[in-house]
Amino acid sequence: MIYKIGWAVLVAAGLLLPMPVYPVLAVDILAWALFATAFDIMLGYTGLLSFGQAAFFGGGAYTAGLLAQRLGVPYPLNALAAALAAGLIALPLMGLAIRRRGIYFAMITLAFGQMVFYVVNEWRSLTGGENGVQGIPRVALGGLDISSSTAYYYAAFPLAALGLLLCWRIVRSPFGRVLLAVRENDVRTQTLGYAVTRYKLLAAVLSCTLSGLAGGIWVINHGFVALDAVHWTTSGLVVIMVLLGGMGTRLGPLVGAALVLLLRDFISTWTDAWGVVTGTIFIVVILVFRQGIVGTIEHVMQSKRPPSGAPTPAVEEAASTR
Repeated sequence: MIYKIGWAVLVAAGLLLPMPVYPVLAVDILAWALFATAFDIMLGYTGLLSFGQAAFFGGGAYTAGLLAQRLGVPYPLNALAAALAAGLIALPLMGLAIRRRGIYFAMITLAFGQMVFYVVNEWRSLTGGENGVQGIPRVALGGLDISSSTAYYYAAFPLAALGLLLCWRIVRSPFGRVLLAVRENDVRTQTLGYAVTRYKLLAAVLSCTLSGLAGGIWVINHGFVALDAVHWTTSGLVVIMVLLGGMGTRLGPLVGAALVLLLRDFISTWTDAWGVVTGTIFIVVILVFRQGIVGTIEHVMQSKRPPSGAPTPAVEEAASTR
């Protein structure tokens, strides 16, 4: 019952978000919350730290923007096409990257991200190079009027909500339990008979596909996309969001995304050095909340519950799903 009330409150907060926050920022929160939650499938549940996630978010943004601008593809078809394009890009790139672990995986994904950045920058006839893609129309399927930012928010909300629900369903399924086992001990999980490489690849492709969907939602909101969407700083920003909110938690990435964007919007009104202030706050929060804001709160709540027996390791839970 408590969980049902909590989900109802979350949905209500999402529907009322454009009231306390101006609609353009509200849509950004939706898109980045989906981006961060999708990225957490890799980082928090599979243990894969990618520094090239901007390639899929930005790649999805460019795909949706170009389809809308040049072919007149309406929303949400252009956003769904962005998700498909990101998944297709991720399949060969992640297929190579997951052959390495730890920092080597991170560096390979960073290199791939820089390659995508170079291609986007040099393919000026398609992407506009440094000028980006501008004048992206906001047209909805069925002729609905989403020209106002408020109308587009409520058009984007169902698709973003479905993306978030899919992320949460993935990590709470038996497949998600295996991902946790891979994160804790991939060698032992391999000995239990699981094809660890395939699980990593599927998790990475799903994460990148949903990241592309987030990029598609984001670009229609702004009406343009530039090189910063595929820059490595975008990958770093989503890592900060996940760590700030709490990786491996359902609401952590969402809270982290909302907090970072709200802080950036508030601080940028009185100083251009918003990154310095946000970075300082991030350091303080990480030092105080070692597991992120939501992760720390969940840990404190669990510690206050009466013990109900020894917890089952994720590896053993994965074994029980077979």
